[in-house]
Amino acid sequence: MNTEDPICPLCGRPIPPEAKSSLHHLVPRLKGGKGGPVVRLHQICHNEIHATLTEAELARVFNTVEALRAHPRLAAFLKWVAKRPPTFHSRSAGGRRKR
Repeated sequence: MNTEDPICPLCGRPIPPEAKSSLHHLVPRLKGGKGGPVVRLHQICHNEIHATLTEAELARVFNTVEALRAHPRLAAFLKWVAKRPPTFHSRSAGGRRKR
């Protein structure tokens, strides 16, 4: 891990090259976000967003990093995952949300 690794804007941990990561569209592509702002997240953080919120909720209310961090379930998850190493990954505990 070096000081030039990107930082996950959700959990605040660095994202080293060996960590699973992906880009998250702040407004879902299917809801008009194609070409819109994206952020690089740990894959586990990205999975938790989509396990918690619907595409419509993401488009309407949770379309900023600040809004995502303020969601009660995501806030609890972020507090938990912040104590894990930057390369930590596991399946999302909460299961998929109802579509």
